[in-house]
Amino acid sequence: MKSNLSVRKVWFLSIAASFFAASCSDETTIFENPEDNLVSETDQSKLDNSISFERAGVLDIFEDPSVSGKRSSITGKDEEEQAGDYPLSLVAQIEPPTFTNGQNLAATHVALDGDYGYVSYNTVGLDYVGAIDVINISDPTSPRVTSRVYYTNADLNSIAYDNGYIYVAGGVDAEQSVTATANSLVAKIAVSGGRMNISNITYGFQEGFNATDVRIINNNVVVTSGQDGFVVVYDKNDLSVLNEAAFSDLRSVAYNGNEMAVLDAAQGVSFLDQNLNTTRSIAIDSDFGIDAKRTLDFLNDNIVVSEGTRGAGVYNANSGSFVEYLPILTSPENAEPGEIVTNGVAVNENVLLMANGAGGLSLSETNDDNTVGVGVIELTGSINYVATKGDYIFAASGKQGFQIIKLNRPDDSLVTRCEDLNAYSGSSYLNVNIDDTVAYRGSKRFNNINVGGNLLLCGSWTVRDGVNVNADGLFEMNGTLVVGRNNRQRNVTINSGATLRVEGNLTIYGDLILNDGASIEFIGDDSVVNIFGRVTRAANTTIEGTFRDVRDVF
Repeated sequence: MKSNLSVRKVWFLSIAASFFAASCSDETTIFENPEDNLVSETDQSKLDNSISFERAGVLDIFEDPSVSGKRSSITGKDEEEQAGDYPLSLVAQIEPPTFTNGQNLAATHVALDGDYGYVSYNTVGLDYVGAIDVINISDPTSPRVTSRVYYTNADLNSIAYDNGYIYVAGGVDAEQSVTATANSLVAKIAVSGGRMNISNITYGFQEGFNATDVRIINNNVVVTSGQDGFVVVYDKNDLSVLNEAAFSDLRSVAYNGNEMAVLDAAQGVSFLDQNLNTTRSIAIDSDFGIDAKRTLDFLNDNIVVSEGTRGAGVYNANSGSFVEYLPILTSPENAEPGEIVTNGVAVNENVLLMANGAGGLSLSETNDDNTVGVGVIELTGSINYVATKGDYIFAASGKQGFQIIKLNRPDDSLVTRCEDLNAYSGSSYLNVNIDDTVAYRGSKRFNNINVGGNLLLCGSWTVRDGVNVNADGLFEMNGTLVVGRNNRQRNVTINSGATLRVEGNLTIYGDLILNDGASIEFIGDDSVVNIFGRVTRAANTTIEGTFRDVRDVF
């Protein structure tokens, strides 16, 4: 989608495009307690109803045949389709906040820390309206919005968390504000136990049409502002200005533990030392759009830059040499060309994610030599920003809100226990005949599983269209299995004399059907079952073992 960072009418004098270290500006001021334009949501039921499981469940990845080579070019039959890597699932969506005069908010940025996710929102167009959500993600089966604040006079474009405080960067109409001395703002808000305290908020203001990014680096808060703006280093404790430098059109700031890099839409990437002096630059002539959200991130020895319609550019961070372009993998028919742009990138081990606006969220694999596109994750909305940590992906998807995706990677201990098994490689329609006994390890996406004999799956697996264990069959799973999708439910059916044996996490978006003489057994004390449909039991069925029943359906 097009940028949510709309052009604003401002009164600043134009600043030269050259980059320079500057002393603290007299225009930057700190204000305490200007809460007249903040509203806390006190209706817990409204927060609870923000969580949607409508589309939760197995996510497909739309692969590019020319890249993946996993689709048959001979028969075209579904049976020839190979099981895909990356068995992802959508945990839930958090719908954007709404309030009086604030009905068009869109998610812009995500910060992650421990058990919580922090989401910022702004408003497309000329209105300055924003919001912040705090989301408890400690239980991946049941995320909860624990706190929400509305800003009636400010867009919020980026958010960071550090040591009990949220830091948000955005824009305010300085001509309409009593306290703001400039259109770009940063705010420091205390948060504890998942709840924001707005009784004593510290603010800083800086020049530029709109603050575009905020990052905590050591004991400092670093904020970039867009057209005719600055990169400003604030003291984390009181938001007093320590240093600043002017740029033409800053969009983002990144840090790799040693040095800082900023993205200037007018010229490219600049690497900065502690005093904000430029040590080297990478010239980039891409069209970064007007006031569009663009980010950059370090990837080993490289830096990955969101370059709009070009996709993501990869450059050697030391030499500045061009490495490769990562293209946008899809082009939806109904999307305007200007809406299919790379807004942000994120890296998680060997996975690189690209937020491509109306082009969706793409996933690529990185290795020592190059990056290979896998495909586009089956999500709704225009993806403005992506963050990833551990086994989760968090996508800010405009008016579709905040989406929580699980990677479903097997844990290390499970990998060790299963290392003697053969890795699965074959059809997405896994069929085990009556007289067969097979066992596999791995992490795959299936269309269907049909068990007539004995099957052991050790690892993480998703199944789009259902699981059937035929009469006297045995299906043992160790790890994670997710079946179906909530808006397209599919069942797990265990037939006469058959057994499903579970050690790990079983999620079914549909029904668990136990026909006459069927049984389900849970091994160990830590199994979790999350069934969004019903448990249907015929006569003479057996349920054995200890497990956590998330939705109390047994």
